[in-house]
Amino acid sequence: MACQQWRPDRGRCLRSYGIVLLLCTNPFLQCVNGYLSSSHVGQEPPYTRDAQPSSIITSPEVPAATSTSSTDEESYASKCPSGGLCSRLPADCIQCNYQHNCTYGKPTSFSCKAKKGVHCVGESGQQQSNFSLSVICQFCWQLDPTQYRCSNSTNCMTVACPRQRYNATCNVLEHVHCLGKRRFQKRLYCNWTGGYKWSTALVLSITLGGFGADRFYLGQWREGLGKLFSFGGLGIWTLIDVLLIAVGYVGPADGSLYI
Repeated sequence: MACQQWRPDRGRCLRSYGIVLLLCTNPFLQCVNGYLSSSHVGQEPPYTRDAQPSSIITSPEVPAATSTSSTDEESYASKCPSGGLCSRLPADCIQCNYQHNCTYGKPTSFSCKAKKGVHCVGESGQQQSNFSLSVICQFCWQLDPTQYRCSNSTNCMTVACPRQRYNATCNVLEHVHCLGKRRFQKRLYCNWTGGYKWSTALVLSITLGGFGADRFYLGQWREGLGKLFSFGGLGIWTLIDVLLIAVGYVGPADGSLYI
C-alpha cells in the first residue's frame, strides 16, 4: 500500500517539474526561432531617430540649397544700386530689426544693415554697413493703396448689388518700408474694365435706342434683339434704358466698369 501511494506522488512531482521546465525554455526557443526566421539577418539595421540628422547632413541635397542661396544673393544684388545712400536702398536690399511695440502711425527709427554684396554710404559720404532708418510704424497691409500693387480679377461682376469682392495678392513697392510681410492678401472690390465707354453707350441709347444699338454695344444680344423687333418696346423700353444707362445701372454684359 505504501509503494502504491508513493508512485502516484512521484509521478505527480515529475509532471510538475516537466511543466515548469517547459515554461522556462519556451521563451528562449521562441527567441531563437524568431531570429533565425527573420528577414533582417545579414542586412543593415534600420535608421533610428538619433541617426536621422547624420543622414540629412550627408545628403547630396545640401549643396543644392547652398547654390540656391547664392543665386538669390546675385538676384537681389543686381537690383540694388551700389554707392548710393543707405536710407534710399530698396527694402529687398537691407535687413532691419523691426520692433512691433512702436506707436502706430508715428515715425520710428530702426537699426538696419545692407545685405551681403550691397554697398552704400551715409549722409557724410562714408561707406556704412549699419545705419538707422526712419519708418512709419504700420504693417504693410495698412499702407495707402498708392504704395502697393494688387492683382486684378476679371472673373467677378463689378455691376452687382451688393458689390462683389475678390481675393487680391498685393506687393509693396520697392522703396516703401513697412512692418510685416511685403506680400499679403486683401479683399478688394471688383474694379476691372472691358473697354466700354459710358458716353458711347448713352449716345447710342438716345439716338438708336429704339433699334437696340445700346444693348448690342454693351454685349447684351438678347435684349438688343428684343428692342429691335418691338421697336424699343413702343418707345417705353427705350426711355427706360436711357435712364438706366445714364445712372450707370445698366453696364457691359461682361460685368466690367465703364471707362
